[in-house]
Amino acid sequence: MKTPLPFRFLAGLVTALAALLLISCQGGKTDAGTPDKELRLAVIPMGTTHEFWKAIHAGAQTAGVELGVRIIWKGPLREDDRNEQVQIVETMIAAGVDAIVLTPMDDRALIPPVAEAKRAGIPTVVFNSALSGDDHVAYVSTDNRKGGRLAGEYIGSIMKGRGKLILIRVIASVEGGRQREDGFLEAVKAGFPGITILSDNQYAGITTETAYQTTDSLLSRFPDVDAIFTPNESTTFGCLRALEDRGLAGKVILVGFDSSKKLIEALEKKELRGLILQDPFRMGYDSVKTAVAHLKGEPYEKFVDTGVFLATPENMNEPAIRKLLVPDLSILNR
Repeated sequence: MKTPLPFRFLAGLVTALAALLLISCQGGKTDAGTPDKELRLAVIPMGTTHEFWKAIHAGAQTAGVELGVRIIWKGPLREDDRNEQVQIVETMIAAGVDAIVLTPMDDRALIPPVAEAKRAGIPTVVFNSALSGDDHVAYVSTDNRKGGRLAGEYIGSIMKGRGKLILIRVIASVEGGRQREDGFLEAVKAGFPGITILSDNQYAGITTETAYQTTDSLLSRFPDVDAIFTPNESTTFGCLRALEDRGLAGKVILVGFDSSKKLIEALEKKELRGLILQDPFRMGYDSVKTAVAHLKGEPYEKFVDTGVFLATPENMNEPAIRKLLVPDLSILNR
């Protein structure tokens, strides 16, 4: 029996619409028949709450807009939950993203999922903290050891080469933190033999509260400490709070790493004597640009050093330093 015309028309219309939907999902075709696919990049930080990660996100998003690529921003709830970070990487591989931009919270535990991504044809750019092995295509980061040395040289000069010092560590598994801590100790031991290191083996963890507790315990054990170095944002703020509660803010020299609103206020009041600054906006921006260059077969640097800087109460309002202390995050609100 002959199919009625209206039915055949409707069936053809459905088929056409399905084809259009498929083309749309695949990004469409150019006039020359070349796929016009939107690149999707998964940017996976250690966490998402600290100001440092927000600046990374802003830089990555800015590069994404400029290059016309989609940024998928997804990080663990806790900066010490390596299992969740591994799961996020595996989820992005299964979703078929074009590239992964990753800061590993463990320089060894993230090796297998990055190797899995490579086997799936998905390149990984590592940023902020290094990953062992050679399955990633580039590394974009601060020279963390240099940052630690800068902190050691600065705190030693403030102490005038004598006195008692504490180093508070973050967590053992993060390569970037280890580099800062080891660089700091190298500079102090090499340049200031008159400084006594009271403690350099206590780990504060990744939250402000655990850093507060670690600092408070150390202050009880070493009430005569003259200076403290803290190698990231959460340890610095937790230490600052502990000093404030004991009436020691501004009396014990505190030099920290990274920036936030509260830390900037403390720097203005000289409760903080210095902050070692990275350029997280540039780190996110350069990581995305590097990944896209790799995908397009364009030349790129295998290692990008995004710089390290010192903010003090004296130079904090200079334009170059202020831009690092308060990066532009407006793109995240669009």
